[in-house]
Amino acid sequence: MSEAISTKLNLDLISDRLCVADFGCASGPNTFVAVQNIIEAVEDKYRNETGQNAADNNVEFQVLFNDSTTNDFNTLFQTLPPGRNYYTSGVPGSFFNRVLPKHSFHIGVFNYSFHFTSRIPNGIMERDSPLWNRDMHCTGFNEAVKKAYLDQYSADTNNVLDARAEELVPGGLLFLSGSGLRDGVKMSETVKGIMMDFIGASLNDLAQHGVINQDKVDSFNIPLYFAEESELRQIIEENGKFTIEAFEEIIHANGEFPLDPKILAVSFRSFFGALLSAHFGVDTMRKVFELVEVKAREEFSRIQNAKPGLQYLIVLSKK
Repeated sequence: MSEAISTKLNLDLISDRLCVADFGCASGPNTFVAVQNIIEAVEDKYRNETGQNAADNNVEFQVLFNDSTTNDFNTLFQTLPPGRNYYTSGVPGSFFNRVLPKHSFHIGVFNYSFHFTSRIPNGIMERDSPLWNRDMHCTGFNEAVKKAYLDQYSADTNNVLDARAEELVPGGLLFLSGSGLRDGVKMSETVKGIMMDFIGASLNDLAQHGVINQDKVDSFNIPLYFAEESELRQIIEENGKFTIEAFEEIIHANGEFPLDPKILAVSFRSFFGALLSAHFGVDTMRKVFELVEVKAREEFSRIQNAKPGLQYLIVLSKK
């Protein structure tokens, strides 16, 4: 992101204020790291190109934290970094729609929130539908189910891009960092897909033992779709509002996830624990992830032999 700001951001866009917006900010602290990195990159560019500090020219920074109305904004604002060099505002509302005035921010970021959909596709949760999917996610093995998820994701992503194109200043930048799939790889062939399968299997185990109702398990679906690289490119290009300045794979030394059953169980509890708690209750959620860790240990060879997923950074500039 720092490199993109250094090479792609036009300082002529900035007069006395630069505004950064984080869409899907959650309750911290990751969002604070992301926005601080962006601001520091802007300050470095300003200093390198003008020979002055941004503050010396009365340039001020504002950060807009956006998430759904149910987000824990209290925790977010109680843990704001002391000594920060930016002003803050909370923006409650779904980022699938407009949440800001036109031309109101210069740099936007989606940190691992770009894979969500606004809802579960039609037919997926209906028992008498040919698209009925008892899995809690799109595994990728049923082509009709995959198409339903992709169609929903495409429509939602178009809405996201249309909304941001209205809100972003002309020439502004949008950063999309997240998780996806390599072309031709099915979700349940990757570590993240396997772990989600373990969550679903654990829920079914609890249902078989009478801890929870099977109908409640069957009605649980997570509104997300991990798109393939070519799908992401096609959606963005066909939308037409942005130019793809960069599409880079993020390579981690230990791969997409550390291959340790306990760490994996804890990680996926942090990803999906709140969703499970809302649907089944906190006690059930805890039991689920105890079973998930057991399954990860028992089927560790499946995890070790999984196909690699995709972590990406996409840099978009508004046309």
